Amino acid sequence: MQTLKIGTRGSPLALAQAHETRARLMQAHGLPEQAFDVVPISTSGDRIQDRPLSEAGGKGLFTKEIEEALLDRRIDIAVHSSKDMPTVLPDGLELCTFLPREDARDAFIGKRAKRIADLPQGATVGSSSLRRQALIRRTRPDLDVVIFRGNVQTRLRKLDEGVAEGTILAYAGLKRLGLEHVVTDLMPLEDFPPAPGQGAIGIESRIGDRAVEKMLAAIHHVPTGQALACERAFLAALDGSCRTPIAGHATVAGEKLSFAGLIISPDGTESHEVRLEGEAADATEIGMDAARTVRARAGAKFFDGWA
Repeated sequence: MQTLKIGTRGSPLALAQAHETRARLMQAHGLPEQAFDVVPISTSGDRIQDRPLSEAGGKGLFTKEIEEALLDRRIDIAVHSSKDMPTVLPDGLELCTFLPREDARDAFIGKRAKRIADLPQGATVGSSSLRRQALIRRTRPDLDVVIFRGNVQTRLRKLDEGVAEGTILAYAGLKRLGLEHVVTDLMPLEDFPPAPGQGAIGIESRIGDRAVEKMLAAIHHVPTGQALACERAFLAALDGSCRTPIAGHATVAGEKLSFAGLIISPDGTESHEVRLEGEAADATEIGMDAARTVRARAGAKFFDGWA
């Protein structure tokens, strides 16, 4: 392999994640930058800006064109934000490698107030995430929640233009872009749990590509992989999609794994939580058990109106 082609979306955050992946591979294998080629690929999710992704086709809109390039061998690996990844991948592909996870919390950026709790009655908050929208409504039912599409820079510009008085973004993404200074409040994990996979960079490759597998094995972070296996199993067992407000966060300490999951109605009025612990080696089973538990607590009718 003369040059490893790294596929990615073209946004500043996606490119930062691809460059981090390249830097780790360079360090792990003693290779120069010229041994890698970062290939930006435009995705449907990037191009569709006039409506929520849940109405346009869901999470796969951020991965479809990149995965096609991977299957066609135009790229060798694909670097993703793990929370954007569908739980079912195309035949022949696997999400095999995770970099050490960044801070998984959500961050509030306020113009009139530093915290959501301090916003005036009826203030406008922008978010494109159904999970965040539901959690905002649970926290402050009086607020006006509006759709906020676009990359990080676009959303921050909309905030400056007065489209909304506050927004919520992943703290990990802001840190990777060097934009921590715009954060006015960090949301506690207990009150504002993150999306499954939030803060973790995932790397997708072709199953059976031994040369690529060997390269990626050197940068795989096992605890992050275990945490993500649990979170993605939870999501998959609940048939999670962009139409489903679901939160899930696992932490690994030594051989032990702790998981907290949440399902919530889009209006924020009904929610069901689950917490489980177990062996990190059983991460997938813990995620599936958590999903069964929370589904039993909620009952079938809970999913009928919005799944």
